[in-house]
Amino acid sequence: MGSRGSICVLALVVFALSTSAQLSPNFYDETCPSALATIKAVVDAELMREQRMGASLLRLHFHDCFVQTCDGSILLDPAPNIDSEKTAIPNAFSVRGFDTIDRIKLAVDNACGKPVVSCADIVAVAARDSVVALGGPSWEVQLGRRDSLNGNSTLANINLPSPFFNLQQLIANFQNQGLDVRDLVALSGGHTIGLAHCNLFKNRIYNENSTTINPAFAHLRQGRCPPSGGDRELSPLDFTPRQFDTNYYSNLVNKEGLFDSDQALYEGGVTDGWVNLYSQNPQLFFEDFATSMVKMGNITPLTGDEGQIRVNCRKVND
Repeated sequence: MGSRGSICVLALVVFALSTSAQLSPNFYDETCPSALATIKAVVDAELMREQRMGASLLRLHFHDCFVQTCDGSILLDPAPNIDSEKTAIPNAFSVRGFDTIDRIKLAVDNACGKPVVSCADIVAVAARDSVVALGGPSWEVQLGRRDSLNGNSTLANINLPSPFFNLQQLIANFQNQGLDVRDLVALSGGHTIGLAHCNLFKNRIYNENSTTINPAFAHLRQGRCPPSGGDRELSPLDFTPRQFDTNYYSNLVNKEGLFDSDQALYEGGVTDGWVNLYSQNPQLFFEDFATSMVKMGNITPLTGDEGQIRVNCRKVND
C-alpha cells in the first residue's frame, strides 16, 4: 500500500493513457493559450464569493464522469429531445454550479474569440482549480473532450453511487467505471469539502442501534438535523468543509463519517488499510487523489469528430 511511485513515472503513465484516449494537457496551446488561466481566474473569483462552490464544482465533475463519460452531459437542461440528467434522483435539487460553468464558458469563449473549449473540459479543469484553491493537490488535466449530444437520466440513477451504499456496492459501482478499490477510497476523499442535506444522513444519526457511529458525533449532527422535517438543512461532510485535507479519513477512524457510504470504508473491510494510511499521510492522499482524478477523467472520452463543442453548455447547438 505504498506510494504510487515518482512523479516522473506517474507522468509517463498519464501520458500513455492520454495518448490512447486522444487527450493531451496541451490540447488548447495553439487554439486558445489563455484558456486555462481564464478558467482559473473565474473559479478563484467564484470561490472568493462562495467557498462552498469549490465542492459543488468538484461534485459536478464526478456526476458528469460517472454517467456516459466526462462529456458535459450533466449540464444539459431538460428539453423535448433531451434526456436531462438534472432530473435524476441523485442530481435533482442537489447538484449545483451550473451558473458558474456558464460564467466560465462566457469568459473562455471571449478569451478565445470563439467557442473552442468544450463544456466537458471546462468542468474538468474547474474541478481541479477548485481543489487547488481549497488547499488540495494539483494535477495535469487531460484535455480535448467533446460535448455529448444528449444526457441519460436513467443511467444517472443507476451509475451514481448512493450515500446509502455498503462497501460491496461501492466497490462494484466503481469497478463498473474501471476504477479499483484504491481509487474508491482516494476519490471518496473529495468529501473532505462541502455540505450535505439532512435527508441523506438522518437515518444514520438517529439509528440508536448502530455500532458504526460515534454517539457524540450523532448528537452533534442531530442539532442541525431534526428527527422530522428539516430535510434541506445542511451539515458539513467533515469538520473542515472549506479545507481540502485528510480530516475526512480521521473522521472515519473515529466513526464520524456522515454518510453510510462514507463510514462503509472503515468497517473492517478491505478499504480499512487505505483509510488508515490516508489519515496519517496527507502527501500520499494528495498523490493518489490526483492520480485517480486523471484516471476518472480518462474514461472513454468523446474525442475527434464525436459530439460537438457546445456554444451554450445548457443545450446542444442548433
